[in-house]
Amino acid sequence: MAHKGFTVWFTGLPCSGKSTLARLLEKELRARGKYVEVLDGDEVRQRLSRGLGFSKEDRDENIRRISYVCKLLSRNGVVAIAAAISPYKAVREEARAEIENFVEVYVKCPVEVCAERDVKGLYKKALRGEIKNFTGVSDPYEPPDNPEVIVETDKETTEESVNKILSKLKEMGLL
Repeated sequence: MAHKGFTVWFTGLPCSGKSTLARLLEKELRARGKYVEVLDGDEVRQRLSRGLGFSKEDRDENIRRISYVCKLLSRNGVVAIAAAISPYKAVREEARAEIENFVEVYVKCPVEVCAERDVKGLYKKALRGEIKNFTGVSDPYEPPDNPEVIVETDKETTEESVNKILSKLKEMGLL
């Protein structure tokens, strides 16, 4: 039986839990015999999108690149997991239109909780004005209107959140 590829797209504020959940989901899907690749926003910026800044145009371009790679992977039977802030609705909708079997996961978490979790101190720097265009502080985050899954990382354990996603993937016939 051929592997069915799909893309799980995590979106949410910085430090909301996207990367953590992406890695846990990757583990669960590999255990089920799936081929999985994770495209983490921070890693992609070092490799695929080196040289891009944080203007709206550069952010959109970064998301378009991630989305293109996800499309190629999932078209070939791989599960692509994207974990990127992807703050703007319009470019996430472009990704949805381009990728077959697109599953958007909104990692919902209050900005105060994200700021408390921030090990790199980026929120503090942004609040002091040292980082320009910081999502959730000096740049907007546009939550999705109709994501396939909403996880609330301030209220759920990581296990509960991952199980919510797995249930949705089963319901959609992807697992």
